[in-house]
Amino acid sequence: MTFHRAGSAWTLLSSLLVLLSCQCGADEPLRIIVFGAHPDDCEYDAGGTAALWAKQGCKVKFVALTNGDIGHHEIGGAMLARRRLEEAKRAAAILGVETEVLDNHDGELLPTLENRRAVTRRIRQWRADVVVVNRPNDYHPDHRYTGILVQDAAFMVTVPGFCPDVPALRSNPVFLYTEDEFKKPNPFVPDVVVPIDSVVDQKVGAFDAIESQFYEWEPWMGDDVDQVPKDRLERRKWLDGQSKELFAKTADRFRAKLIETLGTERGKAVKYAEAFEICEYGSQPSRQQLTRIFPFLRQP
Repeated sequence: MTFHRAGSAWTLLSSLLVLLSCQCGADEPLRIIVFGAHPDDCEYDAGGTAALWAKQGCKVKFVALTNGDIGHHEIGGAMLARRRLEEAKRAAAILGVETEVLDNHDGELLPTLENRRAVTRRIRQWRADVVVVNRPNDYHPDHRYTGILVQDAAFMVTVPGFCPDVPALRSNPVFLYTEDEFKKPNPFVPDVVVPIDSVVDQKVGAFDAIESQFYEWEPWMGDDVDQVPKDRLERRKWLDGQSKELFAKTADRFRAKLIETLGTERGKAVKYAEAFEICEYGSQPSRQQLTRIFPFLRQP
């Protein structure tokens, strides 16, 4: 089955407590907002790290910019949009995050001023310290424009005259890109690799909740829908194997970064991971600041 997505860490992990402390008190929980194009992209790209953040007491929200109403080979329209919203809610409950699905048509997202305002408002309303999104390098137009819309909001969130109905943030959040395998015009370069071994079953559980995608649409696109078992327990076992193979690929791909960050013993022991690249457009975090964002990466 094929899912269709395709400096030193601690030096960068060395320019955000000062920036973040301007935005929220030192004792306040970190606030993270994750954007995706469809109601399964946030879960796919950052579900494990989101679960870790939630366990740390951070406030995490997923936002899908389209309702996913054409993302299926047999059903579509309002019926599919309702189904995908309910799936997203179940996945959010498993991961311990909040979720919102905007009512834009799947396949029709554009980087309009209206959509830029919608993204800017949500970052402000969430009072985000950290914003996570896919890079604009992507095969899917909705993915590309989701990345562009968040990039376009990266400065505007601090400008009081833009969307004056929602107070501007006093400090620009840290913006992070999620992993991909696209090489042109430039490849993904991880600044942070997060072990998700302790929450891997939660992430697979979120996939399991999004049945229309991970048991139906994605296998159909990969031409291996006949491999999906009918029995629910066997189906979950099948998804577990498929998913963990992908998460292990990330850990192996960035093994050197894991060892650099966690030390040899811990870095080599990581089985499953997610990776993030710092966007140049937001606040540029120091090592101390990234340690606050990713407390589960602290060395003993």
